[in-house]
Amino acid sequence: MAKSSPPSEVFFEIPEREKRLTELEKRLSDPGLWKDPDKTRDIQSEKSRIVDILSQWDSLQALWGDLQVLIELAGEDEQGVQKDIQDTVDRLHASISAIEKAQMLSGHDDAKSAFLEIHAGAGGLEAQDWAEMLLRMYLRWAEKNGYSSRIIDISSDEEAGIKHATVEISGQWAFGYLKGETGVHRLVRISPFDANKRRHTSFASVLATPEVDQNIDINIDDKDLRIDTYRASGHGGQHVNKTDSAVRITHLPTNTVVQCQNERSQHKNKAFAMKLLASKLYELEVLKQKDRMNEFSKGKKEITWGSQIRSYVLQPYQLVKDHRTGTEMGNVDSVLDGDITAFIDAYLSMMATARGGEGAGSH
Repeated sequence: MAKSSPPSEVFFEIPEREKRLTELEKRLSDPGLWKDPDKTRDIQSEKSRIVDILSQWDSLQALWGDLQVLIELAGEDEQGVQKDIQDTVDRLHASISAIEKAQMLSGHDDAKSAFLEIHAGAGGLEAQDWAEMLLRMYLRWAEKNGYSSRIIDISSDEEAGIKHATVEISGQWAFGYLKGETGVHRLVRISPFDANKRRHTSFASVLATPEVDQNIDINIDDKDLRIDTYRASGHGGQHVNKTDSAVRITHLPTNTVVQCQNERSQHKNKAFAMKLLASKLYELEVLKQKDRMNEFSKGKKEITWGSQIRSYVLQPYQLVKDHRTGTEMGNVDSVLDGDITAFIDAYLSMMATARGGEGAGSH
């Protein structure tokens, strides 16, 4: 059995990363740097990303060495080590994929936790039920991938579904994985609300934003805010509070609205709503700087035919298709149960390819 070429450290930019790590460690050893918490935080975050990739590279090199030993043993007893060789090759593929994914998650905010907003499109109960299905899909994805999640705000309909919901997905790389979910999602099915069993098309929008460190100055002026309070309620109107503890904050210059009702006290709800507002305003500023405001507005406002990023077809056939990458899955039930990793990976790969020479660190 012939030996093959080892993985290329040039392809994974290992020498450049090792050099960059040395530079970052030198900067972190400068006491003067720590006077600037924002700069220190950025450097530590970049260092963490590089250390992850180099650690994965070391693991890959060790697996490669194991494989060479097994190949040599195969010359004496190929049948005896065939399974070990296959297991090692599988682990090598997984290790390479992990490094590739770490390269893809190189955006400035990719390592952060995320907020997901889900809004039902036009169509009443149909769209509201679809929005709730999407909410469940993302909660299941978070659970399966080791992320914690909690619903920050939700507007439920007593008859069926939700009008909108905001969810916090906490954990490293949550935003990096979920940023590609922003856009319009389309569902085609036989309506459970139609007595004539006709096929309906429903739309819902998803918006992902990174959680912003509260030490970052977003310059939110109190005079630019309108703060309203109201009574919080659970799904279907249950568990209604007797006090106006829920908080809605409107940022007047951008018409950005955030809400929080999950905490029992108005004070805590306001604090968390301000945290969410900072996140959304930060993302708006990033998009503005990159001339992506039109893209943002489209993803948020046009919850209609022709603007969808992904279609989920239950009738007349079963298929989920991402219209940006062409990725398809026939097991719709599995996808709606949170199995969306294939779509996430395909989007990250597409964006990494499109980014090309722009380099790591671009958002």
